[in-house]
Amino acid sequence: MERDVIGTLSDSELFWRNKQEFLQSHGYMLRPRYRVGWIPSWKLDPTAHLLDAEDRLFFMVRRAHVMDARRISDNKLVLIKKVAANSQELQIGTYFSSIDLRQDPRNHCVPILDVLTDVEDTTVVYIVMPFLRHIASPDFDTVGSILTCVQQLLEGLVFLHEHNVAHRDCAYMNVMMDADAMYPRRFHPIAIYSLPDAVSTTAPVLPRESVPVTYYYVDFGISAIFSAPEDITRRVTGIDGQDQEVPELSDVVPYDPFKVDIFILGNLFRRRLLERYSNVGMLSPLVSNMIRQNPDERPNAIEALEQFSEIARGCGLCIDSGEQGSVASPWKPYRSMTLYIL
Repeated sequence: MERDVIGTLSDSELFWRNKQEFLQSHGYMLRPRYRVGWIPSWKLDPTAHLLDAEDRLFFMVRRAHVMDARRISDNKLVLIKKVAANSQELQIGTYFSSIDLRQDPRNHCVPILDVLTDVEDTTVVYIVMPFLRHIASPDFDTVGSILTCVQQLLEGLVFLHEHNVAHRDCAYMNVMMDADAMYPRRFHPIAIYSLPDAVSTTAPVLPRESVPVTYYYVDFGISAIFSAPEDITRRVTGIDGQDQEVPELSDVVPYDPFKVDIFILGNLFRRRLLERYSNVGMLSPLVSNMIRQNPDERPNAIEALEQFSEIARGCGLCIDSGEQGSVASPWKPYRSMTLYIL
């Protein structure tokens, strides 16, 4: 019975199966489960163990608008997302993926690698991005790796705000990392700790501090973009977003979305770093300032980065923005200091 259920594609899976040839024609290959004519591997070999079958794995229904694929030219794992052709997410994503802006090492907006227009419905496009992992997948292992993450995210927030964009939802699910360099034999997009073609085998992983790891902001679906810093209308309303602890969220009273970003990122640092790992207490003053209840008392993005730099210098460290994701990062005394999960 279980084999029959897993061997039947859901409606959302059928949607992607029906797009397989279109995507392949543009250089992207879906997994065997989503190719035309797929027959479950365990039906071809009844002696096979279901748990060993790669093609039993599928995205949850709540993620029906996204699908993983491999870029045929180099076998790179990518994520394909279905969005409206006139969406703000597409507008902001492609803007920050322009050649000029991608050259800025502070640009930590997820790169848009490709945009494909649906031939059957031109109101829909598919944006192709690197396949990213959540920042704590796997767990941080050294203090240096956490400091590098904080530095990149603060630099990225400065970059966003300099370009008059407030993310408004830069919480845990929308802050991710490109961990490809950590997995020399790659990993499976669903069974993310397993090898891509042997899902019963754990994928070997390298320490973060030994390879380049870049952190990205993703999903600009509720972001706000303004024409200029002096725009007097730099206020928004709305209570959408993952972090419902932001005190000023309101459907009625306008608020500053840039100060909301500061609170959300600070709250991420508090919940996902300070309260989870040892030896990172030096970040407490920064986090306390970022999550002040009064938005006017919070630092802006530049001030938050400056405070982080002061903390780093107080620890005897040297700040160097350098190359995006560089392992020649400034955390020499802290690079190998072990973290413990609290």
